[in-house]
Amino acid sequence: MDAQIKLKSLVEQLNTVIVGKPAQTQDCVACLLAGGHLLIEDVPGVGKTTLAHALARTFGLQFSRVQFTADLMPSDLSGVSIFERDKAAFVFHPGPLFAQVLLADEINRASPKTQSALLEAMEEKQVTIDGETRPLPSPFFVIATQNPNDQLGTYALPESQLDRFLMRISLGYPNRSAERALLAGHDRRDMVEALPSLLTALELEELQKKVLAVHTSEPLLNYVQDLIAATRSGQWFLMGLSPRAGIAVVRAAKAQALLSGRDYVAPDDIQAILPQTVAHRLIPVGDAGRGSVEQVRAMIDAVPLP
Repeated sequence: MDAQIKLKSLVEQLNTVIVGKPAQTQDCVACLLAGGHLLIEDVPGVGKTTLAHALARTFGLQFSRVQFTADLMPSDLSGVSIFERDKAAFVFHPGPLFAQVLLADEINRASPKTQSALLEAMEEKQVTIDGETRPLPSPFFVIATQNPNDQLGTYALPESQLDRFLMRISLGYPNRSAERALLAGHDRRDMVEALPSLLTALELEELQKKVLAVHTSEPLLNYVQDLIAATRSGQWFLMGLSPRAGIAVVRAAKAQALLSGRDYVAPDDIQAILPQTVAHRLIPVGDAGRGSVEQVRAMIDAVPLP
């Protein structure tokens, strides 16, 4: 099947479950095509976990779900070695981390110690247990959900972990027609369970190679550098973007371009994905709060197009 038809089918299937949020579902598909981890932040009950489940099933990936709580330990994620008498040796029993997709539900309800246990896995695609390094499955994605940090029982994710997420999106409340469809329609959990897998791991790998092959022109790269420089100017944010964040922006824009049916990145692609890709990495000047999407958009308006 042609790549564009396949990508269109992916997005359309997600939109049957998450109604009224086509931009957010496209961002999620772009994030996974770019090989990045996804953070979904919003108030409880708007469909964060449903979206994460739907993504894993649609992409045809083996997944496990962990409900993060204050008493969750790092070994609950990675697994433990247990002594087995018949073998007279310790045998490693892998934890839920050893899946192609880890659904980390309400990640900011876990303690900082457990949150940091994900760092090596997210960055290196491996974990070190009992002095032995164990590779994780390929592909490996973390799709995490979190509640706003002003809610009771939450721990803010450290900057180093936030930086490991390629994108952070927010679903928000549905509009009236979408909410009516939810009220009158089938149970979303049943719909997710019935979703067919539209990709194999091999097909996903091929699509990710197509993302990497998307062309970025010199003027476009200059525009990205101008935006990065603007974040470092001190006018908008306390600290600017790192080179790693700049690479993430280009990668996400390439995926966005492929979803739009193009083999080159346009300025529109950069503008479309920039707030979701960088807002969680930045601390705005003033009282706007961490990762203000509005300030990122204001900065975009202030930086001239190439």
